[in-house]
Parts: sequence; structure tokens; C-alpha cells
Amino acid sequence: MTTAAHWIEPYSHGIYVKPADAWIDPSRAVKRALVTHGHADHARGGHEKVWATPETLAIMNLRYGISSGEPVAYGEGFELGGVKISYHSAGHVLGSAQILMEYQGERVVATGDYKRRTDPTCAPFEVIPCDIFITEATFGLPVFKHPDTAVEIQKILSAKNRNPDRCILVGAYALGKAQRVIGELRTAGYHDPIYLHGALEKMCHLYQDLGVNLGDIHSVMETEKEVMRGQIIIAPPSALNDRWSRRLPDPITAMASGWMRVRQRARQRNVELPLIMSDHADWDELTQTIKDVSPSETWVTHGREDALVHWCALNQMKARALEMVGREEEDD
Repeated sequence: MTTAAHWIEPYSHGIYVKPADAWIDPSRAVKRALVTHGHADHARGGHEKVWATPETLAIMNLRYGISSGEPVAYGEGFELGGVKISYHSAGHVLGSAQILMEYQGERVVATGDYKRRTDPTCAPFEVIPCDIFITEATFGLPVFKHPDTAVEIQKILSAKNRNPDRCILVGAYALGKAQRVIGELRTAGYHDPIYLHGALEKMCHLYQDLGVNLGDIHSVMETEKEVMRGQIIIAPPSALNDRWSRRLPDPITAMASGWMRVRQRARQRNVELPLIMSDHADWDELTQTIKDVSPSETWVTHGREDALVHWCALNQMKARALEMVGREEEDD
């Protein structure tokens, strides 16, 4: 049997699938790109041809002006150079996918980014048994154990109820996190209007166009200051301490991120209300996923690779770390 080490090769700027002459999430322009999701450290413009889910293609069009691509729905397959390729839900953000590649009797799964938690704004993670499992490790340290999302959302609602004359300003990344915070608030029974920084409006409206119900959302720029007193406002993290926030009624600053587990990060951003919410798997989810997938070998990339490789060794599982560059924390 041909082994994955011979037909799939990791480079610093992407993973190359040799028989297909295609790259997975390349960080530079290539002839053929297999894209897992729309975050900038995985998707970019300039490729001659792109395969991605319909939702990811729509996101890439909005963010990077890419107006063409080959849509691949979850569970659908196609063939390139004898490699059978199919896309399966990753649970990271809307349209995020794991890529399953089958070649000469061997199955390889590249996850991109993923999480195992329920998310009202995207399809849940699908366990795909395989021979080679390529996993992220953004939160690949035992200290990272994300709390119950409902508990973190309740912190927003409790702060709002305690401070009727202030507003709650939640920092959340533009793709995935902002929409998830809104979706989780709706799931918790909060149906009042939610106000958006201008940088989030187009993506939130695209989510709605793609069938994700975010409820009643409004632009901060089109709303009087006093109307937002006692309300919830979502903005990019960069706006939390920006001049823009001065237009708000005495905001309580919050931030939704897996990195809020690290107190120093919350202090650096002057966050009063840290919300530990991540769109990546935590340590327990990473290790459980490897057990669930049960691969012959695990490749670990973009994150805390060494700890996860060490855990695999302790559990008599073959693993290696990949030297990938250009991965960012935009989607944490």
C-alpha cells in the first residue's frame, strides 16, 4: 500500500496532495486549493481554482472578493488525480469542513480547525475514521478546558441585569465568534435587539442569508446612544478600547475567546468580563477526538503540537508535529 508520507507532504505554507496536484489551505496562491473554511489563515485569494463548501465560498467572496469556485456540499465527493476527496462538517464556523482523501486504500483526514461543542450557527463535527488524522492543536495543553458555553453566556445576561444604565460591549471576532455569541444568546432565550459594530454587519447579514437565524440585529451607527443603554453590543476586539466605543453608554467591556482562560490576556485588553468561549477544541476534545477517530498516525499542526504529540506517545499512538507557519488567532 502507498503510504500517506509518500502521497501527502506537509510544507510550511500548506499540505500538498501529490497525485491531485492540490494544496490544503495554502498560505500562498496555488493552482489548486482545497479550502477548509473562510478564516484568513486558511483561505485567501489568488488561487487558480478553489474547492470549498458553498458557505465557505460565499464567505470568501465577501471577505476576499473571490467570486468563483467549485462548491462541495457536506458528504459529496469528487476525484482529482485518482484521489477521492469529500468534505465533512468540522463544527468550527459556518461552512467549515474536514477534508477526507482516499487514495490506493488509504484514508487521510485534514480537519482544518474544529470544535466538538454544540454551536447554533454551524453544523456539528463529524467523526471520520481514517488512517492518517491531521489535527489542529490551538489549545493543545491540558490547562485549556473550556467551560460550559451556557454558563459564559449567562455572565453577559447577569451583567446586563445588574447594570440597567450601562451597556455590555462584547468583543468577538468577525467570522464565527460574533455570530455564535448572538446565536447562543438567542438559545438562552434573549430575543431583544442586539447592536453591531459596522465591521460585523456584512458577515452577520451573510449568515442570515445562508439560513442562520440571528434574530433582531441593528447597526450601532444608526442607533441613538440612549437607546443602547441596558443593551448588548457586539464589536471586533480591536474596538473595545477604541475611540468608537466612546459613543456607547458607559460600556462594560467583555470579550469572548478561548484565550480569556489566560488572565494576562484579559488584563492586556482591559476586559472587565472575560468570557471563555472558543471555536476550537480544548485539550479534552482534542484527545477524545483522536481516540474516536482511531487513526494509525496523527499529524499535529498550528498550535501546541509538542504536548499533543507527547500525549499520543504516552498512549501508544504514533504522532508527529508539522512545521506550519502563518496561522493566526483571529478565529480563537
